[in-house]
Amino acid sequence: MSTNANPPRIVVGYDGSDPARQAVEWAADEAERTGCQLQIVNTYQVYWPGPYYAAVGEQLEAARQAAEQLVSQMAAHVRERGSGLDVIGLSIDAPAAATLLDLGDAGARLLVVGSRGAGGLSNLLMGSVSQQVATHAHVPVAVVRGRSTAADGPVVVGVDGSASSEDALALAFAAAADRHTELIAIRIHATPPQPALPLTDIEAFERAALDSSLEPWRERYPDVKVEALVAPGRAAKALLGVSHTAQLVVVGSRGHGGFAGLLLGSVGQQLMHHAECPVLIAHGRRDE
Repeated sequence: MSTNANPPRIVVGYDGSDPARQAVEWAADEAERTGCQLQIVNTYQVYWPGPYYAAVGEQLEAARQAAEQLVSQMAAHVRERGSGLDVIGLSIDAPAAATLLDLGDAGARLLVVGSRGAGGLSNLLMGSVSQQVATHAHVPVAVVRGRSTAADGPVVVGVDGSASSEDALALAFAAAADRHTELIAIRIHATPPQPALPLTDIEAFERAALDSSLEPWRERYPDVKVEALVAPGRAAKALLGVSHTAQLVVVGSRGHGGFAGLLLGSVGQQLMHHAECPVLIAHGRRDE
């Protein structure tokens, strides 16, 4: 167990559902790889029928005990892995999205959510909770879905030259190094029906831009094997395609060019809904 008073921390939302359990298992693996503390969080809220009535004390107490038991059991399950991972649990009467965002702002290195939820983290992917966490977090957010236990295959990162994709590159190289696996960096560009330049010139420009983005990270992580891919087309289709064999896809929270609107537009939506492996969304700590 860590003796650091403020150890680096990974926070994962847990509500007892199968997707949330998968998220905890993935988060535990990530914590073991990176030497972080794991915090398992359940939120609960009790609503009394009718607009003017508060929940009675007995209901609140029952909800509190159920939440504490749920978190305690999951924490015990993770400790049984025998890795010595520092695991703590938190159950709180509060909204799910706000709680996870607050914990991110309080110093978490990573927020982890499942692809669906129930109870205190209901509709975590498809509803407003995931949208709020993925949109407003100031730390990276991992959406665990698809082949969540995959331990082979590359780490894939989408690159478009934006500041957000630089954040993604930082996470992707670190993830590939931690996993001792290959990194595939993809730059997708849109080709107009009647391009002003020859396609070979466009390809050369895009490849030079990608190589320039990768150069400092190659120097920082010389042991990471990198494959750089440039292609015309649609970003969503490219990233969804490689997710079938990747163990992690890393993207920026915002972008331009081939990855425009990556988080809030159609590309981000398709990744969070249809990727065949976990998706890691990079957020830099910037004043915006």
